[in-house]
Amino acid sequence: MSLGRRKFLKKSAVTGAGVALASAAAAPAAQAAGAGEMGKAEVAGKGRGPVKRYSLTVMGTTDLHGHVFNWDYFKDAEYADAQGNAQGLARISTLVNQVRAEKGRGNTLLLDAGDTIQGTPLTYYYAKVDPITAEGGPVHPMAAAMNAIGYDAVALGNHEFNYGIETLRKFEEQCDFPLLGANALDARTLRPAFPPYFFKRFPVKGAPPVKVAVLGLTNPGIAIWDKAYVQGRLTFPGLEEQAAKWVPRLRSMGADVVVVSAHSGSSGTSSYGDQVPYVENSAALVARQVPGIDAILVGHAHVEIPELLVANEETGREVVLSEPLAYAERLSVFDFELVLSRGRWTVESVSASVRNANSVADDPRISRLLKDDHDVVVAYVNQVVGSATETLTTVDARYRDAPIIDLITKVQEDVVRAALAGTEFASVPVIAQASPFSRTSEIPAGEVTIRDLSSLYVYDNTLVAKLMTGAQVRAYLEYSAQYFVQTGAGAVVDVEKVTNAGGRPDYNYDYVSGLSYEIDIAQAAGSRIRNLSYDGAALDDGQQFVLAVNNYRANGGGAFPYVASAKELWSESTEIRTRIAEWVTAKGVLDPKDFASVDWKLTRNGTPVF
Repeated sequence: MSLGRRKFLKKSAVTGAGVALASAAAAPAAQAAGAGEMGKAEVAGKGRGPVKRYSLTVMGTTDLHGHVFNWDYFKDAEYADAQGNAQGLARISTLVNQVRAEKGRGNTLLLDAGDTIQGTPLTYYYAKVDPITAEGGPVHPMAAAMNAIGYDAVALGNHEFNYGIETLRKFEEQCDFPLLGANALDARTLRPAFPPYFFKRFPVKGAPPVKVAVLGLTNPGIAIWDKAYVQGRLTFPGLEEQAAKWVPRLRSMGADVVVVSAHSGSSGTSSYGDQVPYVENSAALVARQVPGIDAILVGHAHVEIPELLVANEETGREVVLSEPLAYAERLSVFDFELVLSRGRWTVESVSASVRNANSVADDPRISRLLKDDHDVVVAYVNQVVGSATETLTTVDARYRDAPIIDLITKVQEDVVRAALAGTEFASVPVIAQASPFSRTSEIPAGEVTIRDLSSLYVYDNTLVAKLMTGAQVRAYLEYSAQYFVQTGAGAVVDVEKVTNAGGRPDYNYDYVSGLSYEIDIAQAAGSRIRNLSYDGAALDDGQQFVLAVNNYRANGGGAFPYVASAKELWSESTEIRTRIAEWVTAKGVLDPKDFASVDWKLTRNGTPVF
């Protein structure tokens, strides 16, 4: 940790978290001058002598999710998609070098808006297989890469908490830049558990320095999605509330420019219903409601927004938002023009654009730095754990009951039954939930590797057992069935258009195993589940079931009814992905007759769609 960060933080007795000092006198020593030549630009004023101007460039990435190289660990090949995108921090480093060469390194700032240490086998390996938290453990590849590239500050994303606070704190310790989270508070003291902001001065020849403040905000959904790690330790109030608290402070501390790095999309929507009183994707709301912000680097939503202008309701000034595409596929570039007036710098204009990682090659410096880490993980994911009798694929798993998803539910059922053996719930029927996360996952016939199974379950979710009634399960299925677009009995069914109603993502559509049911897509949402039965008889609404469910859903992710409040019977910290690998390893042979079943089908007025 740098001297500046040590001065900025003091320890919380509850979490060991850094707590920000609120007064202007406590501004972090990270106000270091930028390297390179001083900014110096002047134009002639009309009869008033020269007018001093300064050009500042702020670069930003977001949702890197462990992508260092343009490599697909699940396919064991260079990453490629139909749009010709390229990924990885090695590419971003080249783009950053270009911008620094154009603008002068001393006139630039490099930020990120979160979700850094989860998302690829690379990040999983250094969290679980060779963990950075072990004594004498490795430096996290993302810390090494981002240090080398020269990031100035990074906002916390929700996925930073997926491996627990110990792993996050170790990652923080390994970074040469602060992890910002003004709305990540110590649950006991309600003071910031991470630095709220970063301050930097940019020298200008013959004029006062330009003072830039970066406020970091993260997602309130962390309280739901990673409840097991943060409950009682951290709390996450809304972004608007905390921005309204901190932006005036930053201005009173002399900030000429205020940039927000927000791990929150711009749509104003939420995936967690009314479980918390905050909006998940609130970056545009922050711009609209909180005066004093010049620009917002947006994250979390995984969409590309080169430039979005949002007028502040109080001042009428436009705030410039930009969200670069996830996985290090884009770099956002904010260009600020400032003018010196009455001894203070003011922002005259801001514009934003994105640069494409597919336009450059990897930075060889980053490639050399991370090659060994990458090679270790490639070897790990290519370990053979069994064999498959036939090819299994998710290509049509969104609209047909696919055996490959039945594999997930079978593993979850088996693990939960074993966990509850000998308890008072041992005789309660176990059913299981799973989602078609990927449209391209495939387990080929023949040898099965860890990467094959990892591609099936791309998230680091863990398993929970919840006690639910038949009526609650029925409501759960009805909610899930909203995923399908209402399609009349006589209409042509286009499989590319029949799903994702209302923009619902694939990961918020659930199969439920152990039951038999039809989803009648000719009916309106809320009345689609037909012929719901268990063990050959119509479902008894009063019967109890144990639902084997991933922790994201169990904690309320997706706002499925009843599950978050249902009684929890058991949970564990081992990833479902690991349980699948263990199951396949124990079986040796992956044969659909051991796990596949037809539990559900799409119908229209009782007639099967397929």
